[in-house]
Amino acid sequence: MPSKLNWLLQNTEPGSLVLQSWLTKNGISPSLANKYMHSHWLQKLRAGVYARSGRDPQWRDAVLCLQNQLGISVHLAGLTSLTYQGRSHYLHLTHQSICLCVEDKVSLPKWFKEFPNVEWFLISNQKLNMNNPKYLTEIEIKGERLKASVPELAAYEIVNAVPSSLSFEHAAELFQGLVNLSPRKVEGLLQSSRAVKTNRLYLFLGDHYAHPWAKRIDKSSIDLGTGKRQIVSGGTLDQTYQITVPEHLVNKGSLHG
Repeated sequence: MPSKLNWLLQNTEPGSLVLQSWLTKNGISPSLANKYMHSHWLQKLRAGVYARSGRDPQWRDAVLCLQNQLGISVHLAGLTSLTYQGRSHYLHLTHQSICLCVEDKVSLPKWFKEFPNVEWFLISNQKLNMNNPKYLTEIEIKGERLKASVPELAAYEIVNAVPSSLSFEHAAELFQGLVNLSPRKVEGLLQSSRAVKTNRLYLFLGDHYAHPWAKRIDKSSIDLGTGKRQIVSGGTLDQTYQITVPEHLVNKGSLHG
């Protein structure tokens, strides 16, 4: 087998997305890629974008392509991260909605934005002054390893999405199961955050469910700002964190009755 084809087969899997820019960097010209397409090693998806033959590419192949071929810093975030780490029972089985954290202001390619059968929910964590590898992990999805936020960061990404793209009730229900977070990781995360409302809501939900980690956090080192903040329109003011929340949560009522 010719060495360049051998290289391609060793460095991709069936279903992998393959960009011509990456092939060119590795010595496979457009004409050679075209030859591999006619020999059914590659399948052309659009100009400059191929898939390795053998299975249909999935959303995870698109994420790995961003990461490995374009060098874009990206990880599974929020609800998606918790779901694939077995921390959530909310798994969208029909229409995939995938939450990704990408570097702020990174321009994503058109083929990625238009990838079929998936709805990308993109966040940037721009108010976190933190680039610590301990807040990322690797998870395996159908044999492929993807970067993902650890549960402490995923929880932050969830409360940061309230109420713009996630309801308070949904976030609260997810938080109820987050019993075993690391207080050290939570504290370090919130210390690095400039998002006052997010910080307050994270601590409020930890306190509300009386999670053990919440009692071990030094709140004096966390930016909680001053004054009242509205999170829920028409909600009730929680006196401790000065945020508006659903009334039944202030009254310590259970979400499940």
